[in-house]
Amino acid sequence: MTRVSPFAIAGALAVCALSSIAPAAHADSQKNKNNWRNGAIAGAAVGAYGLTHHNNTLGVLGVAGAAYSAKKYEDERKSQARASRARARYHRAHRRTHRAR
Repeated sequence: MTRVSPFAIAGALAVCALSSIAPAAHADSQKNKNNWRNGAIAGAAVGAYGLTHHNNTLGVLGVAGAAYSAKKYEDERKSQARASRARARYHRAHRRTHRAR
């Protein structure tokens, strides 16, 4: 049985903490998107560390955390684009109504 290093445990805990904290910050979409991106990077680093040090559990958890964070990052990016298009539509429609007067 191999012994898990304290750095591996700390890295895994950091990924878990990022995953649990990031959804709580819904106020700022850009900050939320950056948190998901950083979580994906951290998860990939933990996964790479686990796989290079022959710790399959840490490797799989790191890669899974990175994949989940990357998916949430893409969702947040698409949500931002949707909101931006909606704002542009609103302002185009609003501008047309003022010109007609």
